Formats: sequence, structure tokens, C-alpha cells
Amino acid sequence: MQINRLAVIALRIVLVVAFLLLLLFQVMSIPGQFAHMAQEDPDRANLQWPLTILFVLEVACVQVVIVSTWKLLSMVKQDKIFTRAALVWVDAIVWSIAAAWTMFAVFSAVVVLNADDPGVPILLILMLVAGAALGLVVVVLRALLRQAADLRADMEAVI
Repeated sequence: MQINRLAVIALRIVLVVAFLLLLLFQVMSIPGQFAHMAQEDPDRANLQWPLTILFVLEVACVQVVIVSTWKLLSMVKQDKIFTRAALVWVDAIVWSIAAAWTMFAVFSAVVVLNADDPGVPILLILMLVAGAALGLVVVVLRALLRQAADLRADMEAVI
């Protein structure tokens, strides 16, 4: 039980650091990068704001996953993880992954259709497949959590 407690504490530290780094990336690095791109290549300056918005939203999806994971860790600590309330946070993770994957798929399609080198399209497709696999694994885990929550509710009704 001590290992679980230490793992939860370590994961919370990692989540806080990741969230803060993503916030810094979202506020400073992404806008700065695309402003620099527009300055260096005026032919692509029209892409500055669409790309900035796309990547800020992608990072926001990751931040939703981090916050939802934090909430689920709180439920683990309170021994309430196998309840219907946990499904709300898992649903937030699923929808966030779906939104991020969809935005990235549209971006990838535009890049692939305009690519003159096969390396980047293959990398983007690989990332899309990995993202789809991650999303599907979370959907399966959600179904397992729902079954466990139902079983726990049944057991509590019997007791």
C-alpha cells in the first residue's frame, strides 16, 4: 500500500510539472515559433494564426487529460475510483483524445496532400495510428471501469 501511495505522489508531481511546462509552451513557445516562421518566410505568413490556434488547442487537450488524471488520482486516494463519478473524468479523457486526434488528422491530411517528401507523411501517419491506439485503449479501460463500478454497486447493495 505504501508503494501505491508513493506512486500517486510521484505521478502528481509529474502531472504538475507537465502541466506547467505545457502552459509555458502554450503561452510563449507556440505563438513565438509561428510568429518567427511568418517573419522568416512571408509566403507562409498566412499560416501563422491557424497553426498557432491548432497547436494551442492540441496542448489544451493534453491539459484536460492531465486535470482529469489528477481528479482520478484523488478518487483513488478516497477509494471512490470504482464509482460512476469516475466515468465523468474518463469520458473527459476520451473526448479530449478524440478532439486532439481529429484536429491532428486534419492537419496531417493537409500536410500529406502537400508533401513532396515521404518522410514527414509517414511520421504523421504513424503518430495518427499511435493516437488512435491510445484512444481505443482508454475506451476499453473505460468499459472495464464501468463494469467494476457496476459490480461494486451490486456488492454494496447486497451488503
